[in-house]
Amino acid sequence: MSLKKTNAARFLDTLKLPYEMTSYEVDEEDLSATHAAAALGVDPKCVFKTLVARDDAKHIVVACIPAEAEIDLKALARVAKVKRCELVAVKELLGLTGYIRGGCSPLAMKKVYPTFIDSSIHEHTKVYVSAGLRGVQLCLAPNALIEASKATCEALIKT
Repeated sequence: MSLKKTNAARFLDTLKLPYEMTSYEVDEEDLSATHAAAALGVDPKCVFKTLVARDDAKHIVVACIPAEAEIDLKALARVAKVKRCELVAVKELLGLTGYIRGGCSPLAMKKVYPTFIDSSIHEHTKVYVSAGLRGVQLCLAPNALIEASKATCEALIKT
């Protein structure tokens, strides 16, 4: 089955960055990145979920962290050089990013937001992120994701 190109995949094409698209069966009751990892049969440490937060000045920032991890909002605020960050409400996602929960890609959002990726990304030869649709993932080299998202890599998760 050939997968229809998403905006995130087309964005990688314009940058001439290599990737693979892969799909899995969506469970509407479990849209988690850990479910995506299990369905794909890959280590959840190499599947990165995309979280969208708002800082104290109401600016949007994007964070990508491993599927099983929990975001450390104080760490995110520190690397974003702001006082504090809080996750946006799910109902705001589509309007801010163009994506829905369970299909939020860090690439090709409606606007370009500062993006931060957990430094554990460097432990992997390839990682998975949402391609912008539920049930579709992009598999690519960590450096390709970092380059495409113009991300800063720092420790962002609770340990």
